[in-house]
Amino acid sequence: MIKQAEQADALTLAELAIQMWEDNTISELASEFAEMIGSEDAACFIQYAEDKPIGFAQCQLRHDYVEGTETSPVGYLEGIFVQDEFRHKGYAKELLQECEKWAKGKNCSEFASDCELDNVNSLKFHLAMGFEEANRVICFRKDI
Repeated sequence: MIKQAEQADALTLAELAIQMWEDNTISELASEFAEMIGSEDAACFIQYAEDKPIGFAQCQLRHDYVEGTETSPVGYLEGIFVQDEFRHKGYAKELLQECEKWAKGKNCSEFASDCELDNVNSLKFHLAMGFEEANRVICFRKDI
């Protein structure tokens, strides 16, 4: 079962997300999710198995230029996660489909995403879900 997250689900989302975004704290993530859930331009979905939350997807509208797209706004997959023991069972695909359905409901005709260059599992997932690689980028920064 998948449900669209509500304010009361911010902590549940954070507890799932910390397993993927380990450089954050649960408190920081819960705050970010609470803010996002209150926005018309974002949505989060929680996947349940036997009434236990096992994964989530976070999507939003991007109004700025999105690499490889031609329209605006673009639905954008900001994050997707399924706990290890529940992977390869179609849950991530179902979560992605909910995000795409949400974006279509927001009048988007394109959906995009990204992953780190070294995240081979994410790359494989995106390609298997019908995404086309649009570009590869290495970003730089320095203190001045």
